[in-house]
Amino acid sequence: MVIGAGFAGLAAAACLAQRGYAVTVLEKNDGPGGRARVFQAQGFTFDMGPSWYWMPDVFEQFFARFGHRPADFYELVRLDPSYQVIYGPGDVLPVPAGMDALRRTFEQLEPGAGHRLDAFLAQAGYKYEVGMGKFVTKPGRSVREFADPRLLVDAVRLDLLSNMRRHVGRFFQNPKLVKLMEFPVLFLGATPQNTPALYSLMNYADLVLGTWYPLGGMHEIVKAMVRVAEEQGVRIEYNQEIEEIEVADGRATGVRTAAGRYAADVVVAGADYHHVEQHLLAPEHRHYSPKYWDTRTMAPSSLLFYVGLKHKLHGVEHHNLFFDEDFNQHAHEIYEAPRWPAKPLFYACVPSVTDPSVAPAGQENLFLLIPVAPGISGDDEATRQCYFDMVMARLERHTGQPVREWVTYQRSYAHRDFVADYHAFKGNAYGLANTLRQTAILKPSLKSPKVANLYFTGQLTVPGPGVPPSLISGQVVAGEVEKEYPVPKPAAPAPAAPASGLNPVSYSQR
Repeated sequence: MVIGAGFAGLAAAACLAQRGYAVTVLEKNDGPGGRARVFQAQGFTFDMGPSWYWMPDVFEQFFARFGHRPADFYELVRLDPSYQVIYGPGDVLPVPAGMDALRRTFEQLEPGAGHRLDAFLAQAGYKYEVGMGKFVTKPGRSVREFADPRLLVDAVRLDLLSNMRRHVGRFFQNPKLVKLMEFPVLFLGATPQNTPALYSLMNYADLVLGTWYPLGGMHEIVKAMVRVAEEQGVRIEYNQEIEEIEVADGRATGVRTAAGRYAADVVVAGADYHHVEQHLLAPEHRHYSPKYWDTRTMAPSSLLFYVGLKHKLHGVEHHNLFFDEDFNQHAHEIYEAPRWPAKPLFYACVPSVTDPSVAPAGQENLFLLIPVAPGISGDDEATRQCYFDMVMARLERHTGQPVREWVTYQRSYAHRDFVADYHAFKGNAYGLANTLRQTAILKPSLKSPKVANLYFTGQLTVPGPGVPPSLISGQVVAGEVEKEYPVPKPAAPAPAAPASGLNPVSYSQR
């Protein structure tokens, strides 16, 4: 039994089914994808969550497990420029996809920075190779996983004890370049000062592996994963919210929904870890205390706007980062003194720049995201509208167009929606922040210490937040299930005995 049809849940389900398990996925919402759901309105197609396609190798490796390539399901386009950064009125930095052009861009901003970029990315490439190849696939259940002396040597070279702010500062001094190089850690949910320098591997993913887009939108990945899972025999049932995980003698025996009871030999929870552990299990079966959860450092939540415009925008790329306000002040209002930000940075995605299919002809699909602190009060319509007007005014200043007059569709989404749709702890959007104290074995365990056959996957456990990590998380947990609850192999028939007609025994989650 798998709870949740997000990236991690679908990955776990497909891998387990491939290995011979009978797998049912129960999904709370009316369609798959979790935070990567999709909706349509007035001819627009809006991806509800993830909009960046990084680390294409992770997707290739996942689909290859099943004899597929991403190209079997969707067409990828590499974006060039990858994105642009708006530092202020008329102060825009496009980030080119080609390395030669990228070096020239760095060199123009800071003499010698083009050469230092090569050195920085050489280190980042090593971290990516080692981190993705040897560390992120560890289940994080014991320090013994890291006892290999070769891993210890690698760990020293991975800069685990330095932070991104210090690491970037050793190579670049120009404020624009520093902001550019620190930007990817925002996906990890922590400030550069609190993020291990290991995560310069994200710069390698950004600047070397590139920024891509699946035509039709990010939900095309979800549709592909559903097809793969169903090819393996996975059954997915929607509108099935779990009300309780039943436990007897220290083992999960099934789950209960409003529709009835589902027996299970193994349960993999791809839903919000905190919700599953604190609300679906009886108190005696919970491992972590409310205090433990309250002291976790959460990645930000988000205030999102899905907007349809009746005219095309000037001066925008597919991805646009508005760094025209004080980054440090905004970070302070997320992590150190949680409150609604006074002058937030924001992100504008305009997928119709690349993909005309997501908007009516001549119109524009606009997705806006403001990072905000999780768990803050005051998520009401008046607050949302205030921030909408704030960022639209800055968008108008940048484009020189009356953007607000062109709005034909508008929908907002924030804390209370994340809670209602995903039971997201404190209304978080990304999960746990990837700080040093919340890395590997210091994350919530992917296996329950109190319920022998209950496992967890997704952004609140290893390896962390983001789409590629969630894909990896589902595969890692499937491997742990297979090690501890292998599908029995049928015994070879005695040479002289007639065929019995019996089917091999499997762990049935139906």
